[in-house]
Amino acid sequence: MKNRSVPTDAPLPHVSYRDVGKASAWLSVTFGFVEHYRYTGAGGTVAGAQMHLGDSWFMLHRAKPGDRSPAQLGYGTQSVTIFVPEVEAHYQRSKAADAKIVEELHVTVYGERQYGAQDVDGHLWIFSQHAKDVDPAEWGATMAPRRKTL
Repeated sequence: MKNRSVPTDAPLPHVSYRDVGKASAWLSVTFGFVEHYRYTGAGGTVAGAQMHLGDSWFMLHRAKPGDRSPAQLGYGTQSVTIFVPEVEAHYQRSKAADAKIVEELHVTVYGERQYGAQDVDGHLWIFSQHAKDVDPAEWGATMAPRRKTL
């Protein structure tokens, strides 16, 4: 079954923001995300939005009273990796929009060219592009045995 409201076959992260409308605008200008839809709550305040960049989709929702953002906490609790076709151009766009770059553009030991940036509420976004095929054993990883999925 296809559902036009929720993408299938991929994780759909939900990220909380103090001001969803402001966050959506900032993410669009700075990182190039595209808003798919938004919905409002009491008083017409933006309560949530679904956005994407290419095939990477995520939900924004308004933080609950008492919730604190990573910026307010002083640390992050998770990050989201988004794969982009031209990470160098994406990095330059983010820098030009004054994004807070917390991990400079580099190639990882596992073969990804990536950088990290924080958004308006301090959430960490990693933008990545495959740079080379690296056997996990080359950088010290051990492959887990394959198991049947449900």
